[in-house]
Amino acid sequence: MVRAPTANLRWRRTIDTLFAIAGAMLLFLAVGVLVGLITDLIRTGADRLSWDFLTSFPSRSPAKAGIKSALVGTCLVMLVTASTAIPLGVAAGMFLEEYARKNWITAIIEINIANLAGVPSIIWGLMALGILVYQFNFGRSILTAGLTLGLLVLPIVIVSTREAVRAIPQSIREASYACGATRLQTVRHHILPYSMGGIMTGSIIALSRAIGETAPLITIGALTFIAFLPPVPFTASQEGGSHGPFEWLNSEFTVLPIQMFNWVSRPDARFQVNAAAAGLVLLAITLTMNGVAIFLRYRLRKRIQW
Repeated sequence: MVRAPTANLRWRRTIDTLFAIAGAMLLFLAVGVLVGLITDLIRTGADRLSWDFLTSFPSRSPAKAGIKSALVGTCLVMLVTASTAIPLGVAAGMFLEEYARKNWITAIIEINIANLAGVPSIIWGLMALGILVYQFNFGRSILTAGLTLGLLVLPIVIVSTREAVRAIPQSIREASYACGATRLQTVRHHILPYSMGGIMTGSIIALSRAIGETAPLITIGALTFIAFLPPVPFTASQEGGSHGPFEWLNSEFTVLPIQMFNWVSRPDARFQVNAAAAGLVLLAITLTMNGVAIFLRYRLRKRIQW
């Protein structure tokens, strides 16, 4: 029996309404769980946050322990990660969209990039251990950690760059070519500025993922307890002379997620309070990075008039 058009339309609207209600319920459930976790984290670790906690080295005493070395290590590792992933990712994404010919070779490259974006992070750690640590002898250093995380998020930067470039109307390119501009001039003066908001957003979101990674850094030998900082460039060294500008790249390191893992694994409940406080700092850094991405996207879109 075939339903009348009116009955069929009413049935479809009912299905759409039920689907919308189910989606809203799942959304509120997910947000509620997230809010509950963050609330518990704040209630546990907020009292431990202080300037001494941020500027003290880890210690066997919970009351004296801080995150100074882990915080500095996180910033330096992310500096290397950003310096590696963002230029290479943007250049690769721009080349694939604007210069590469659409053939079977580029199709294979695109499929592999999409697959690499879903590879578990521990695989990248094992690869870095075998190639960067043992083959290239970079050691268990900040350089190795930054390159590892840079390779980890590189596919994400490439994909976000390509999506941002695809959003640029073809009429922009045609108008540029009609005025006598070359492909390089078109990319430099039109495509790249117009897509910069999406590129920066995708890049910062990729770095937000990298900042919370633990498995690849443990694999390459990050320390769980460290009570010193990397050498400051151009300062005096113990052997005489001064430290070079890039000597800190070869220093051993730890990061906030590993410091949290170390504290959580200890039986003393006071260390778990320290881990919660470190989690709040890491969460604040991540939210700040995402806030910067939103701000940059808003400013860049406001400056560019289509």
